[in-house]
Amino acid sequence: MDLALLRTFVTVHRAGSFTRAAALLGLSQPAVTSQIRTLERQLGRPLFLRQARGVTATSMGDELAHKAAPHLDALVEIAEAGLDEESAVRTLHLAGPPEFTAERALPTLTALTQDNGQGIALRASFGTAEETLEGLAAGHHDLAIATARPRGALLTATPLCDEEHVLAAAPRLAARIGRGMLHRDAAPSLEKFPVVEVHESLPLVSRYWAAVFDSRPAVAGTVVVPDLRAVLACVIAGAGLAVLPRYLCEENLERGEIVALLDPPVPPLRTYFLVVRTGTLAMPHIARAHEWLLRAAVDWS
Repeated sequence: MDLALLRTFVTVHRAGSFTRAAALLGLSQPAVTSQIRTLERQLGRPLFLRQARGVTATSMGDELAHKAAPHLDALVEIAEAGLDEESAVRTLHLAGPPEFTAERALPTLTALTQDNGQGIALRASFGTAEETLEGLAAGHHDLAIATARPRGALLTATPLCDEEHVLAAAPRLAARIGRGMLHRDAAPSLEKFPVVEVHESLPLVSRYWAAVFDSRPAVAGTVVVPDLRAVLACVIAGAGLAVLPRYLCEENLERGEIVALLDPPVPPLRTYFLVVRTGTLAMPHIARAHEWLLRAAVDWS
C-alpha cells in the first residue's frame, strides 16, 4: 500500500475535512479527493462519509486510522530527526491554556531543555481546549493540555491534576458584599456586583454557580478579558468579583490583596488532561515530557 495515500488518509481523518487536509499537505482538494478514492478502491470499503461540513470516518476508517497513525507519526519523527546522531535534541510542540501552560507546564518542562545535551527544545502555543485538541489531531502539536477529555481513539488522554476554583474579590468590594451573609442562597445578592470573566459566556462563573448555588448566574460580565492573569489583576484593582483557580491566586490571597468570598464544603474543581495522539508516547521526547508533567502534578492538586 502506498504510504503517501495513508499519509493523506490520516491527515483527512485528523482534520475532518478534505479542504483542511489539502491545506496541511500542500495539495489541491481534488488531489486529496482522488487519493482517498484510490485508497478506498484498494481496500474495497468506504473510509469517509461526506457531509455538508467536512467528513466523518466510517468504522473501517476509524480502525485504519487507529492502526496506521502511530506508525506514520513514528516515520515522520525519524525523517525529521535525520540520521545525524551528533545532536540528540528533539523539539516538543506543546499546546494548552495560556495561564496553566505558562505558570505550571513550561516552568516544569524547562528542566528538560538543560539535560546535558540530551534535552528537548520547546515550542509552545496557547488556545482553548477545542483549538488545542484540533491542532493535536491535525499534527500541529505533540502534547496538549486540555480541560476536556477527547472522544475517539486517535487521541489518548491521561488525567493530570484538578484545579480548585475560588470566588474572590478585592477586600473593599468584599466588605460591601458582606462575607458573613454568603451561603447557598446568596447568588441573587452576589449578582448585584460587577463580574470579571474570560469570556462573555461566563464559563467559570457559570460552573461555580451550578456547583455551589445550583443555579445559573443572572449577570453579565463587566470586564471580559481572555486571560486569567489579567482577570486576577482586575480583581485586585477592584473591578469586580471573579472565579479564579486557587493555584493562580494563592499568593494574592495570603497577602490579603484579594479575599475568598465563600468556603464551600466541596469546592468546584476542573480537571486537566495530558493528551497525545495514540501511539506517539513511543517517541522518547514526548514520553519524557509526559512523564515529567505527571510527576510534577502530584504536588499541584
